[in-house]
Amino acid sequence: MTSRSVNLNSILVLNGTNFKDWKDNIEIILGCMDLDLALRIEEPPSLKNSSTSNKRREYEKWDRSNRMCLMVIKHDISKVYRGTISKEITSAKDFLAEIEKRFVKSEKAEASALLQSLASMRYQGKGNVREYIMEMSNIASKLKALKLELQEDLYILF
Repeated sequence: MTSRSVNLNSILVLNGTNFKDWKDNIEIILGCMDLDLALRIEEPPSLKNSSTSNKRREYEKWDRSNRMCLMVIKHDISKVYRGTISKEITSAKDFLAEIEKRFVKSEKAEASALLQSLASMRYQGKGNVREYIMEMSNIASKLKALKLELQEDLYILF
């Protein structure tokens, strides 16, 4: 139990500027805790009186994973964002997808800011050229992570 609480305490709270890192961290922690079943597979059919014991076990395992995922995810979201998600969503996978929808717009703003930063960069003739190029590479890799790749000729122009 101690290792689980240590893992949970290592997750940063989602605050609006760290969605990608937060999501990656959540997925890693849930995977390491072996609780990510609800994120990996669809919900099994609801149980019926005629359901076999294997089907019952499968559903119960998925249901426990789903409940635990939701608890962990909700624990690490600030109340501001938690309140914007519909209470009708009961699947951890759907809950995570809904949160992701909220942050697509902020990714566009981030890409715009990075492009503006790249376009306004100028080497002043002072300092190390290597550092200037490394900063440009850093911005280019951030743009690539946002699925916005510029052609090499444009980087050379900058």
